[in-house]
Amino acid sequence: MKKIFSYTITLLLVSTSIQAQQLSKTEQKIIKSVVANHQSAVLFLEKVVNINSGTMNHEGVKETGMVFKEQFDAIGLDTQWIDMPQNVNRAGHLFAKTSGTKGKKILLIGHLDTVFEKDSPFQKFKIEGDIAYGPGANDMKGGDVIVLYALKALHEHNLLKDAQITVAFTGDEESTGKPLEVSRKDLIDAAKNSDIALGFETSTGFNYATVARRGSSGWSLEVKGKRAHSSGIFNDRVGAGAIFEASRILNSFYTDVKGEEFLTFNPGVILGGTEVNLDKELSKGTAFGKSNVVAQTVVVKGGLRFISEDQKENARSKMKKIIEKNLPQTSATISFKDSYPAMQPTEGNLSLLKLLNEVSKDLGQGKVEAYDPGKRGAADTSFVAEYVDCLDGLGTMGRGAHTTNETIDLTTFEALTKRTALLIYRLITK
Repeated sequence: MKKIFSYTITLLLVSTSIQAQQLSKTEQKIIKSVVANHQSAVLFLEKVVNINSGTMNHEGVKETGMVFKEQFDAIGLDTQWIDMPQNVNRAGHLFAKTSGTKGKKILLIGHLDTVFEKDSPFQKFKIEGDIAYGPGANDMKGGDVIVLYALKALHEHNLLKDAQITVAFTGDEESTGKPLEVSRKDLIDAAKNSDIALGFETSTGFNYATVARRGSSGWSLEVKGKRAHSSGIFNDRVGAGAIFEASRILNSFYTDVKGEEFLTFNPGVILGGTEVNLDKELSKGTAFGKSNVVAQTVVVKGGLRFISEDQKENARSKMKKIIEKNLPQTSATISFKDSYPAMQPTEGNLSLLKLLNEVSKDLGQGKVEAYDPGKRGAADTSFVAEYVDCLDGLGTMGRGAHTTNETIDLTTFEALTKRTALLIYRLITK
């Protein structure tokens, strides 16, 4: 791989003397360490991206965790790999802790898994100019590397020994293991013993951070009709069939439930016909039917996004009422499965944003504002938002997350690591 130089976004070009007026001597030393370690950080990112860690590749997820574990061990953190029970069907989580007693108790959240399984054609890291491509480079191994190299910079100046920091890198953020009471127990327990949680999901923009996220819930719809020759459809004996009923329901969801701010719902997969087989774990399946046979079964699997529990329950109630008004000779049932709770924009979260904004301006990086929660997906910070003040979206910048064109912008990688290192430093010295 060609040598990686320290990339700096043009808008961040400020003189060292101007920065020195804003930063303490210790903070200036931290920044110098981040700069000195930047090339190493990019090389390490390449290493972990090149390990396939699709959520269901348990061995790859754990291997990625072990690579990070070695690095956290090297800077004096106490590390632990937490295996999940067999019924959860996930790899586990990596936790790393300092043993200090001073400053704010901070939880740093990342995840090791990606959406790219072993059979994905997208497997390798590569650099073209200022852009790096790779599975999970942006979502979110880049964010994990920011956490590691920010802590490295603090460690190099003996600033971690008194700190109270827990790093939690989950192994199943992209597809959480069930039951949630098991797969998220360790993360929630860590939050209950913390004051602040910082999430390093992909950044929404260099001058934005996340103070609120919508929650997510799954829903499954099953529709039954009367199997018969198609010549009899619409008569009293045969009725409308499952596909017409499923169409009515989905259209009513669109016309009668849609409209509230931050509320969205999406039917992601649908199968219908005489025989249907859906693998709910992999979200794929098969359907068989003929144009001269009235469809007997339709299954639909979808998602629901919401900003509060009240909004979620209200939407669910409307959906339930819609499926009760069946077309002739059809029936339907709907079930819901909770996934991520909502992270609401609390005063504590806004206070953290204010501190991040001060850090950014002191670095000459400009103002940081709150990002629109309607444009963000769910993340692990949502599970801890009930217990601690939270800030998320502190990870890398890039494009194409969850696609085979996923990128990370190397011009901002070093700058975001500086920002993280100083934010943590100011929190642990308060």
